[in-house]
Amino acid sequence: MTATLRRRLSGANAAVVVAAGVIVFFVLCAAAPQLIATHAPSEANPAEIMAPPGWHHLFGTDYFGRDVFSLVVYGSRDSLLVGVAAVLAGGSAGALLGAVAGYLGGVLDLVLMRIVDIILTVPGVLLALAIATALGPGFANIVLAISLASIPGYARVSRGQIAGVKVRPFLLAARALGAGRARMLLLHILPNSWSPLLVMAALGLGTSILAGSGLSYLGLSAAKEIPDWGALLAAGRSYITVCWWMSTFPGLAITLFILSVNVLGDRLRDVLDRRTDSVGGLA
Repeated sequence: MTATLRRRLSGANAAVVVAAGVIVFFVLCAAAPQLIATHAPSEANPAEIMAPPGWHHLFGTDYFGRDVFSLVVYGSRDSLLVGVAAVLAGGSAGALLGAVAGYLGGVLDLVLMRIVDIILTVPGVLLALAIATALGPGFANIVLAISLASIPGYARVSRGQIAGVKVRPFLLAARALGAGRARMLLLHILPNSWSPLLVMAALGLGTSILAGSGLSYLGLSAAKEIPDWGALLAAGRSYITVCWWMSTFPGLAITLFILSVNVLGDRLRDVLDRRTDSVGGLA
């Protein structure tokens, strides 16, 4: 680890630490909800229907008498899975598309980037909504819709990075030594272009979770016994005046996770941004 990187990492402030703690907590909720939830998510108690938050039910209960805190904990699994799967699928496809366009150039680059520009004129959430509506309700369809909507952004960033890296002197030297196109792309160009894509993926995780929750809120997720955060929001919207906690706490979970991801994404960008070296390595 270089001295500059150590200096940047040591500058992490309280906000970064808190954000990391929030993300770790929600990851634990998704990985092992039974260790954190105070009740079974399907455990209904007719005697405690719409009970307000208290010691026995930290986030209150819903119209079935189920513990809202436990529903939020168990609902984190699908919500986080949507975000991670969409980022992996959309980021990989977009990075590959942009890499091919930026490296090969010519007519292929022109055609692909004009198509990407046209798609980028449509807001990502609206595009994901249109795709999800066409595909129908379902977890896989939501992931596919968000992934397809995110591809153009990753492709544009990837293409710009590849186009800038491929003209550097070390690549000209590799080409002079007989390196083929595939070898140069996989071993030289891509390893030197991943930083902006990594930051974009980190920030895109929050966007994907928000989009997934939004689509679920609109009824595009499959009906499940344990709803995700968006479905929990939708379930409580009709009771907001008499049972405000049903929607408030799932909404807070979405807000806290996205805010934490954005804080860490911004910090990661500062750490990886080599341009700050020219101003003394400050982040």
